Amino acid sequence: MHGRLFTLFDQGFPSYFVLLIVGFTFAAASGTAWAKRIGQDPDVIVDLSLAMLIAGVGGARILHVFADGFFMDYVHLCTNPSLVDLHLSKAECGLADYNGLWDAGKGICVAREADCFAWAKFWNGGLTFYGGLIGATVAAWFLLRRDRFPFWKAADMAGMTIPIGLGVGRLGCLLAGCCFGTETHGAVGLVFPPGSPASEWQSQHGGLASKMLASHPVHPTQIYESTAAIVIAAFCLLYVHGRKRYDGQVFLVFVGLYSIVRFCVEFVRSDDRGGAFFLSTSQLIGLGLAGLAIAAHSRLVSRSKGGGTAAPLPA
Repeated sequence: MHGRLFTLFDQGFPSYFVLLIVGFTFAAASGTAWAKRIGQDPDVIVDLSLAMLIAGVGGARILHVFADGFFMDYVHLCTNPSLVDLHLSKAECGLADYNGLWDAGKGICVAREADCFAWAKFWNGGLTFYGGLIGATVAAWFLLRRDRFPFWKAADMAGMTIPIGLGVGRLGCLLAGCCFGTETHGAVGLVFPPGSPASEWQSQHGGLASKMLASHPVHPTQIYESTAAIVIAAFCLLYVHGRKRYDGQVFLVFVGLYSIVRFCVEFVRSDDRGGAFFLSTSQLIGLGLAGLAIAAHSRLVSRSKGGGTAAPLPA
């Protein structure tokens, strides 16, 4: 586990966010090359990529704040920071970007002073994929309509590149130790080091005597999802794209397949991520997105049979 890949000017760079940027860079470069190949303006994709990055990070952070179970922590960080355990190791607690103070008596890191903008500091961790996907999609819809760029053609490009970026990003989760799974005694079990999020979770729920012990073996859910995302990308690129019946089909297949994979993986995840009706937030969102994908598929298939051109998302 290596939550920070490096530190520059006393600012730590989280593994997840760094690998997320790597995935974004790949997607932007692939999209630019794709636009040139089909005779479209590649500058539109460059502008679109930057807007989607900003909107995606914003959406990912907002959904984390409101749906992952940490909302009151962010409230208390502003109103009464002594109530908040920052869930950091002693070494991490001393980094300037966390503004923490190590409480030797309790063996925890607490907030040094009030911070009413902690909710906005996405670089400290706390991003949700579905929030990012929704935010980036909304931004793409508006910008592509403005530039008169075929929305569904661009969506198909995203359906082949987003899962590759996701596959890389989940490896960042593995390095950070977040998004860990439930305990397992199978051969695939992964042990996280002392002080890791998995150790902390297990100590809080009676599985370990202390979070400063190595965790019990857990499902490597980060690897499950990373592998599945790469498989989905390969399937969309090598099979669906060459056989699609209408523009937008590749993207809808990606959304549908990822929703299924994520729904299943969530059953063996063990970290805090909110939810209702015995389902996690991501499972509920995935069900909604799968339903929208099916509805959009039916509509676009009907248009293709009628000889019409698939229109952008309804205004």
